[in-house]
Amino acid sequence: MRWLIVFLLASLVFNGLRGWFTRIGLGRLPGDFSFRLGGREWYVPLASSLVLSLLAMGIGALI
Repeated sequence: MRWLIVFLLASLVFNGLRGWFTRIGLGRLPGDFSFRLGGREWYVPLASSLVLSLLAMGIGALI
């Protein structure tokens, strides 16, 4: 249950910060999906989530 909540919160954050992430290059990786559903565009950043998780893991290992 905890992972579902984390995934939903991460999806909301990525959808909210989509404009900023595209400026730095995240969001256009192969594996990042966007689709239109119900008149709204949704963004599912699978590859960008993986990159950010690896970056956070590397920073955590250094600390």
